[in-house]
Amino acid sequence: MNVTLRQLSAFLAVADTGSFTLAAERLFVTQSALSALIKELELSLGLRLFDRSTRRLRLSETGRELYPQIEKILNDLQGVISEAGNLKALARGSVRVAVPQLLACTLLPQVMAGFHALHPGVHLRLVDCAVESVMARVFSGEVDIGLGPEREANSDIDAAPLFTLPFMAVLPPQHPLARRECLQWDDLSGQPLITLQGQFTDLLVSDVGEAARDLPKEAFTQVTFMTTALALVAAGLGLTLCMPYASALVRQYGLVMRPIGDPVVERSFWIFTRRGRSLSPAAQGFLEYLRQRLQQPQAFG
Repeated sequence: MNVTLRQLSAFLAVADTGSFTLAAERLFVTQSALSALIKELELSLGLRLFDRSTRRLRLSETGRELYPQIEKILNDLQGVISEAGNLKALARGSVRVAVPQLLACTLLPQVMAGFHALHPGVHLRLVDCAVESVMARVFSGEVDIGLGPEREANSDIDAAPLFTLPFMAVLPPQHPLARRECLQWDDLSGQPLITLQGQFTDLLVSDVGEAARDLPKEAFTQVTFMTTALALVAAGLGLTLCMPYASALVRQYGLVMRPIGDPVVERSFWIFTRRGRSLSPAAQGFLEYLRQRLQQPQAFG
C-alpha cells in the first residue's frame, strides 16, 4: 500500500467541497489530476470512498468513517510543520547554558537580554556554577552549552574557542601599586593573593613561568567564587586576578584593575557541547548571537 499526502489532501478537498471542480481550484491542480489522485487512493486502499452519479458526488459509508482519521492525520502534520517552522525561525525553543559564576554575573546577562529582545519566544535558562563543573553539566545533559575557561575535555565533549583575554590585577584604589599604569608579576611578590580553587592557581603559576618564582602557591588564599575574592580585596585582605570582562563588577566593589606584563598571561574561554549531539536551532542561534556580541569593541569593557 502506497498512500501519499497529496492523495489524502485531495480526498479532504473533494469531501469538503462536494465537487471535483471546486476541490481542484482549492488545491491549484487540474480536475483531471485531482480525479487521478482520488482513483489512486481508492486503488491503494481497495475501497470506494465516494459514490458518484451524474447529479451528485458524496462520501461513501467507508469514506465517512475514514474522514475524521484522515483529517486528523493532515492536521497533525500541519502542526508538526508549523512547529518546525517556529523552531527554525527561533519563534520557540529553549536554551540551557552553564557558565562560571563570574561570567554569569558580568558578561552573560546583557548577552541574554539582547538575544531575548530579538527572540522573546525562546526560553533561556542560565546555570551558574563552579568553573570545574561546567563540563560536567554538559556531559550529564543538564545543559545544551557550557562556557568557561579552557580545561582538558574528555572524549564526549567538543570544545571550540570563544575568546582570549589577559589577566588583570585587582586591588584597592589606595593601594601603592594602584598608582602604576601597568604592573609586573614580580610586583606581586610579597602581596597576599586571593585566587580561585581548582586548576586556576596551578595553570596561572605554570603560565607565568619563571616570573612566578616569588609567588609560592602555599601563600595563596583560595576561594570558590570570584565575588568572594573581590569582597576580600575590598576588605583589604589581599589582591586578586581576573579577566577584563569583570570590570563593571570590580567597580561595584570600589576596586581598580591594572594590566600585568612581562609576561602577559592570557586565558582562553571555550564553548563546550556534547559530542555527537546536534544543537537545537535555538541553541545554535544563541551561540551565533553570542559570537557576534563578543566581536563588538565594548563587549568586555
